[in-house]
Amino acid sequence: MINVTIIWALIILFIIQPDVAHEGAVSGAQLFLHALLPYLLPYIILTQWLLKMPTNRLQKSQWSRYIKAYVLGSFGGFPVGAVTVSEMKRSGELSPRESSLLLAACHAPGPMFIIGFVGNELLGSVASGWKLLIAIHLANVVFFLLSILFLQGQPMQQTQQAIPFDPRTSPLLSSIKDSSSVILLVATTVIFFSSLGNVLSHVVSAIFPVDMEITKTLLLAVFEMTSGVQAATEYFSGATIYPLLIAAIISINGLSIHMQVMTLAKGASISILPYIAGRAWNIILVPLLFLWMY
Repeated sequence: MINVTIIWALIILFIIQPDVAHEGAVSGAQLFLHALLPYLLPYIILTQWLLKMPTNRLQKSQWSRYIKAYVLGSFGGFPVGAVTVSEMKRSGELSPRESSLLLAACHAPGPMFIIGFVGNELLGSVASGWKLLIAIHLANVVFFLLSILFLQGQPMQQTQQAIPFDPRTSPLLSSIKDSSSVILLVATTVIFFSSLGNVLSHVVSAIFPVDMEITKTLLLAVFEMTSGVQAATEYFSGATIYPLLIAAIISINGLSIHMQVMTLAKGASISILPYIAGRAWNIILVPLLFLWMY
């Protein structure tokens, strides 16, 4: 009943403020087309293609599979990590427990986004981008190692039976087909949550005596990360807290990214509890590490 009430309330808000909803949707669509699609699509196709190639998967050592998942999944941007881990679980390379822990660890923005866009363009320093990227990966790796140590005394789950390779299937065509559904998922969540964050920020500012700049930045940070970063740059650029605010927004990720990951994880029957714990860990640790290095 609560969900139905919330849905109807949002529908009414979108009807009452169609111009604000349209502005947010257009902003999200432009963000997807210009900032996400050109970077995500080629990388997702290539990683999917590599993972679908017939190999002797189960003969690889445990840590080589972990390194493979981290390298392929953590350097392509969101949600490439979830795509990589899901595919490796389906192929039998990862057990359910390993895949759930790696889902939390293999989750990071792309280096081009952090170093080029956030570091060079927003913070005005490539070195700042590198420091933020190091802070994100350091937090992820430490979380994964601590999780492995914590679970070391428990019996390990076996990897599921590998899906046999069908020689009639083209790995490239299969990767393109699967990548299209991932890109559609990313586009849908980015546009929807950008629009929703824009509408709610106007409603909250109209009802409560709060600053529109702060409200819009906070709500967009919660709903859509890149929109939140853009709002923070528009309203707080030059402020002392600005670098830490950018690091905090990126570590939060936003509901848009979380929904992408959870959808992919559910499709592969991967537990999301470690992912939730990992995000709480990053929200606390990444800004602190970045502040220490900055």
